[in-house]
Amino acid sequence: MKSAVKVERFSGSILVARDGQPIVSKSYGMANVELDVPNTPNTVFRLASITKQFTASAIMMLQERGKLNVNDPFCKYLTDCPAAWQPITIRQLLTMTSGIPGVSAMELGPLRGLPVPWDQWLVATKKKPLDFTPGENFKYANSGYTLLGFIIERQSGKSYAEFLQENIFTPLDMKQTGYEDPRRIIKNRATGYRQLPGDPITNVPYAEMIGLYAAGGIYSTTGDLLLWDKALYTGKLLSRKSLDEMFTPFKEMLPGKRYAYGWWTSKKFDRQEIAHGGNLAGFINYIARFPSERVTVIVLSNNGRGSSGKISNVLSAIVFGAPYEIPRERKAIAVASSVLDKYIGQYRIQLPPTSFTITNENGKLMAQRNAEPKIEMFAESATNFFLKTEDVQFRFVKDTNGAVTGLIVHQGDSTLYEVMTGQKIK
Repeated sequence: MKSAVKVERFSGSILVARDGQPIVSKSYGMANVELDVPNTPNTVFRLASITKQFTASAIMMLQERGKLNVNDPFCKYLTDCPAAWQPITIRQLLTMTSGIPGVSAMELGPLRGLPVPWDQWLVATKKKPLDFTPGENFKYANSGYTLLGFIIERQSGKSYAEFLQENIFTPLDMKQTGYEDPRRIIKNRATGYRQLPGDPITNVPYAEMIGLYAAGGIYSTTGDLLLWDKALYTGKLLSRKSLDEMFTPFKEMLPGKRYAYGWWTSKKFDRQEIAHGGNLAGFINYIARFPSERVTVIVLSNNGRGSSGKISNVLSAIVFGAPYEIPRERKAIAVASSVLDKYIGQYRIQLPPTSFTITNENGKLMAQRNAEPKIEMFAESATNFFLKTEDVQFRFVKDTNGAVTGLIVHQGDSTLYEVMTGQKIK
């Protein structure tokens, strides 16, 4: 952790527990740099997409109470559905296989950067075509979980915040957890920052996060999340049948990595890992559960350029006696332009659907992900490259004849993926 703080500028709190009891609970860096307030185990962090597991649990509670069935068409609970949405089930919203696209701030025009009324968000979303036929594919997006929030409110008769407070947070004595309201005074709330190695720390500019709500609107602490973790081993909130359903993987995104209801499932260290990350406006988080060993690793950070998922993986490796690497500084080396020319081309990644266009511009290797701006890649070796603006690394794959055939991309924060393998197509 000292290396993570020094090299990767980690700022936040970690908790490692076995059988519901903390083995390690420590904090690093500042909750508020301007006021010189350090992070502590009581510091409150925005959870971002870790919120989704709470939303999924609320849906399962309503199913147990006979208020809905996950196999129901979700339009049964939402008026004026577009025709394309009619076949979509609640289960497909939970498993991100509905095909309903997200809506960017730019698509909302003059409302971007301002709080967006949910009815206007819904109108904008309804206008967009589906990304794919419901049930045929997987695409990670917030839109489905936003719609699940609407269903929770309609079927419970309470606001999303009230339902979670009354049915999850209060029963579990999660006193430092709730649905975020920027107008409320929340004790020990951390400020979100961004800092890359070698750069000064900066505030995150204000941005209204479209689709936050039931997809990313909860705040909490490491200690409260441990209370949540412990409850998931019992029948205090949900029956064993509902818990098993919630944790059952549905659609494979990468070999061995699938999405269930608000949780990723995969195999790590020869054990099942049930986990999820979150990345939002200066906060980046990860919670990993290893049910067979009753081990839980929670990493909450208020440096939005950090690597909470990677730190979680290393801490888990230490618990299980598996090999791990200490964070190290990445140093750029010079690579001949003629070598860089071999990497020029387009690489297509199946899941998540992504393409990288690699170009050599005056001796600088540039990467363009989909239609995003180009960004410079820096060489660590003749085949390994990294970005200085994100914790992302690239490795070019060659065949036995030395021809470049593919690209492996490591996403350090593990929010959506850890490795993407792309095939060179031209």
